[in-house]
Amino acid sequence: MIRSTLFIVALVAAAPALAQAQAPAPAPAPAGSAVTSVARAKVVANAEAEFARVDTNKDGQMSRPEIETFQRASLTAMATTRNKAVFTALDTDKNGQLSAVEFAKLNSPPKVDASAVLTIDTNKDGQISLAEHRTATLATFTQLDANKDGALTAAEVQAATSK
Repeated sequence: MIRSTLFIVALVAAAPALAQAQAPAPAPAPAGSAVTSVARAKVVANAEAEFARVDTNKDGQMSRPEIETFQRASLTAMATTRNKAVFTALDTDKNGQLSAVEFAKLNSPPKVDASAVLTIDTNKDGQISLAEHRTATLATFTQLDANKDGALTAAEVQAATSK
């Protein structure tokens, strides 16, 4: 399975539709209905939007510096959110400070291996083109779509990410 940060970010981009049970199509779902899958077209649209966010100089290629800058910004935002939640959970007396006892409960965060990012750079030019990005995204989508119905369910994503 392709395990790259870009793949993770593509899944994260699709995750709001899964997590919040929103319709994958632009039109909202009828009231009371729960959409539990994301169509291939939505994954492609999310991947292309992600590509556009990473390709800051708009040359149609994702360079290593662009990818690293995007990853730093994404990881910083996620870390800030996580740190606020961890601090709130650890601050049991809710005084806005961590005592030595509260701090001792802190676990070290998992390390992120970003070295796999350029594995989708099939022509090894040090950049990821939109075509390379799309190919990797669709290959991953195909692997995750266990029942081959052209849509990813939360269960399919969960099954793949829990391995």
